[in-house]
Amino acid sequence: MRILLLSAYDAHSHRYWHQGLIKHCDDHDFTLMTLPPRYFSWRIRGNSMSWAFGKDRALLSQPYDLVIATSMTDLASLRGFLPELASTPTLLYFHENQFAYPETNNVHASVEPMMVTLYAALAADHLAFNTDYNRHTFLTGVDRLLHKLPDHVPVNLVEQLRQKSSVIPVPLPAHCFTSHREHNNQGALRMVWNHRWEYDKGPDLLLAILNTLESMRVDYIIDIVGQQFRQQPSAFKVIKDKFAHRIDRYGYLTHADAYRQCLNQADVVLSTADHDFQGIAVLEGVAAGAIPVVPNRLAYPELLDTTYCYTGTTQKEETKAAAIRIAELAQLKQSKQLPTAPDISHLSWDHIQHQYCSLMADLTAIKKHLHQ
Repeated sequence: MRILLLSAYDAHSHRYWHQGLIKHCDDHDFTLMTLPPRYFSWRIRGNSMSWAFGKDRALLSQPYDLVIATSMTDLASLRGFLPELASTPTLLYFHENQFAYPETNNVHASVEPMMVTLYAALAADHLAFNTDYNRHTFLTGVDRLLHKLPDHVPVNLVEQLRQKSSVIPVPLPAHCFTSHREHNNQGALRMVWNHRWEYDKGPDLLLAILNTLESMRVDYIIDIVGQQFRQQPSAFKVIKDKFAHRIDRYGYLTHADAYRQCLNQADVVLSTADHDFQGIAVLEGVAAGAIPVVPNRLAYPELLDTTYCYTGTTQKEETKAAAIRIAELAQLKQSKQLPTAPDISHLSWDHIQHQYCSLMADLTAIKKHLHQ
């Protein structure tokens, strides 16, 4: 099967997914085309023009059995610009959706990305979401947007999108899983916070939790690692200055082995995110043996038992709930009774590969049926 794989805003999580897809579906012939993850507004609006009228037009015009594109791809325009793709079955994969980003500090707050994604979804033959939370927030967002439009809005669009959608997570590669790891019951509770250093990952909540742990006299060590950018939320400097005595690793770990060692040493993996559509960073920590402490919102309740989720309707309530849970785990470690991490092997490529293969086969059967 010849597959054209398009990643229009090739961020780390998107590369993580398509590299795994190509590796684990190696009986197919993939042609991968990507655009760099910068200049967001231009990229999401202009990717179809960049591809269709750029140096790769001839490559795009080759005969393919299937097109797989990320949801930031302007698929509707691309199929219009390239008639060769108009009759090719298409799968649109959603790592995230433009309707569910927090409004505060959202530099992408515009209806334009929403409309591009909506048109792409309408143009695609099938939509796959990494979690049901992602699908639900997308469909809810589309419905809300359509109700704001003044007239001539087609009916049942949301239901049409729902009926041609499914949920297939981004699988974790085999190297993420540490079999039967026993926690080191010596010393302080060791935590890791391993997310992008941006506002949507909740650095203010992280600061509030650390302040509360300090007031509770909880004994802990924390690694604060993840992808960094030139501009960072001010909370990180406060955390670095105020909690230097608690911090072991701080900053981006450039080597994969160093990152895996960090996760393998952690007792707890902590999320304070305002949005996570699947939470790969947390899942990598859990696969390595760390106990998740995550918000009872976003995608986490469908991926992990709710006993690992802290609840609250305000930051103050979430801070208290997370700190109490961490304090409990610190006490369990002192008494050498720290539980093992949950088993998430069902999120590995070994378990999910067949879902991708089946979906791709079903979509290519559409083309064969139409030409019979």
